[in-house]
Amino acid sequence: MTPLVHAEQAVLGAIFLEPGQLGQLSPWLRPEHFSRPAHAAVYAALLRLKADGHPAAATKAGAPVPLSWVNDTLREASARTRGLTASYLHSLVSACPRPSHAPVYGRMVLEGAIHRGVAQHAARLHQAALADGRAGTVEETLHRVQVLSDVLADLARGWGAEARPVQPPAAYAPQAEHPQLVGEQVLADEEYLLGCLTSRPDQLLGLVRWLQPGDFADPGHQQIYRALGALHHRGEPIDQLTVLWETQRRGALADGTLSAERVRRICDPLVGGSAEHFGEQVVQASLVRTAATAARQVGALADRDALAPGQLIGYALHALGPLDDVRRRLRHAHEAEPEPLRPVSRPGAPPPAARIDAARARSRVADTTTRSAPTADPRPALAAHHNHRSPS
Repeated sequence: MTPLVHAEQAVLGAIFLEPGQLGQLSPWLRPEHFSRPAHAAVYAALLRLKADGHPAAATKAGAPVPLSWVNDTLREASARTRGLTASYLHSLVSACPRPSHAPVYGRMVLEGAIHRGVAQHAARLHQAALADGRAGTVEETLHRVQVLSDVLADLARGWGAEARPVQPPAAYAPQAEHPQLVGEQVLADEEYLLGCLTSRPDQLLGLVRWLQPGDFADPGHQQIYRALGALHHRGEPIDQLTVLWETQRRGALADGTLSAERVRRICDPLVGGSAEHFGEQVVQASLVRTAATAARQVGALADRDALAPGQLIGYALHALGPLDDVRRRLRHAHEAEPEPLRPVSRPGAPPPAARIDAARARSRVADTTTRSAPTADPRPALAAHHNHRSPS
């Protein structure tokens, strides 16, 4: 028998011995806080008898308690659950060390309920994230994230703690996890997005506000996006070769994250389309993966009985922190594109236009063709093109 079950028995036994203790417990201890259905039914029956004005509920400490207090509780509780006997209710009396310690026993019950509730909601969030990952959606994950956040805030108020994120010490830090399995559609969306940005680099300006390298599931895709952002930031031209050169400078070819052939394939200049849609798909997939990771971390924290409720709540809110960032950026993806930022001139520095021209002069190529992006999804036509294109 666990210490939590002993605490539940002790608090019920204390109420049978001193019915007046119920007045100290009822404002904050509820039947659903008990882990065993029989104990929850007994406590709910005691609350009902007190509300109905049972004579025993007004018994002073040290005064004899009428036997009807136990018998009437058994009759009321038996209507809520099966298997209760009078002998078990009398055994609860002997399980209470000190009736006057009932509020302390009740806090133990509440502490167990907090751990159990956090674990349950973390498991539901994890299930929602897995389901949304398979379906390519995000709505249920967002709902479960909000529910878990609200539950943590409510538990903090009930326990009397402050609902604020607290970074856990090294002993409670999440362990390194194996990389999550990523669906083929997610990887295809990431590749197509990078192809769109290489073909039309002007679309980068609308994405850099809310799309980050960490949103990409594939490490190679992260490096290509970083290379695109660096080239765009420096005002240099963007094409297959410049992106390949930038990934090489960043060490992505040397460490095996990417190969030259893969970079050239992903940065196909024939890819065209709206990057905003696929960027949003990438951020949504990132949110689902982040939610699954956070749910596992919160569940692991809830399984640590050594954590006090205030610590558990603070550490759990800290684990949900990365999710808040992704949710905020996903909302920004739906907002109107802001005005372009004006470069800030520093004393003694060349004018912005001069700096950009100098950067472009290092690798300027003549652009003799003009391409326009198709409005429809060109992937089926591109697939046919690649199947019939002669090898280079």
